[in-house]
Amino acid sequence: MNLNGITNTTQQAAATADILIRESTDRAFKADVIDASLEAPVLVDFWAPWCGPCRQLTPNLEKVVNEKAGKIRLVKINIDENPGVAGQLGVQSIPAVFAFSGGRPVDAFMGAIPESEIRRFADKVIAATPAPAQDPIEEEIKNAVVAAGEAFAAGDLSRAAQIYGMVLQHAPEHPAALIGVARTYLEAGEPERAQQALDMVPEAERKGEDYAATAAALKLLNEAAGLSQAGELEARIEGNPDDLQARYDLAVVLNADGKRVEAAEVLVGLMRRDRSWNDDGARRKLLEFFDAWGAKDPATLKGRRLLSSLLFS
Repeated sequence: MNLNGITNTTQQAAATADILIRESTDRAFKADVIDASLEAPVLVDFWAPWCGPCRQLTPNLEKVVNEKAGKIRLVKINIDENPGVAGQLGVQSIPAVFAFSGGRPVDAFMGAIPESEIRRFADKVIAATPAPAQDPIEEEIKNAVVAAGEAFAAGDLSRAAQIYGMVLQHAPEHPAALIGVARTYLEAGEPERAQQALDMVPEAERKGEDYAATAAALKLLNEAAGLSQAGELEARIEGNPDDLQARYDLAVVLNADGKRVEAAEVLVGLMRRDRSWNDDGARRKLLEFFDAWGAKDPATLKGRRLLSSLLFS
């Protein structure tokens, strides 16, 4: 399957992340701050290379802005090279940080304040910023994500990929679309690209069943990559039925090969031989499988029945 369209859009998403934090000039101030603050509040960091407190403050500003995942932006202006706007705002000492919202300055602070105070300042600015008018395209994006999910559920990965790609062209950091892209790549047998897409999901959005299942599935695939082939492990077990590590590894490999029910059966069989092996490792791995497969997957349902039968027999 050709999923190159998604690769391009996820690369665009990475480039778009640079919009959150950028360096600017007096000449570009209107576009980078005044106009941009009509979309989201903007913090303007006036600094200079010789300013020690500036070097302390700026990394914390960047950290807080990245945490907010698009709710606020940061523009850095070197006053040695661009003294014009700083002079107009009456900046007499640095670091000086001004908050802009709706095209005008709304708040400010001076000096290298602690990270916790920066976070409170940013939260106050965000809370005081009126919510933007509802964009009509948002409803279309929402519907498109639903349609992509339906295509994925029906096994039409090409259509799912196409729709997710279109969503990311309009909203490069859309969490559901990025997670959907990762799931699509994973189902198409391209775990590296799946991991790249999942890594682009904003930190604050790394939650929910789909994200957890995709992350768990990728972790299990990475674990399987360092193990022997299924045939080799089966031969070890045939030669020594009490080789419980081989049984455990076989379950991980079978899962990576898409043989989910078989993987669950191997782990339950291991537990029948020694339920406490490796500090209850077989049961814990089976629960990892369930997380990766999803609560409604037939293999999860079958695995839970097998587990219940063993535990409560």
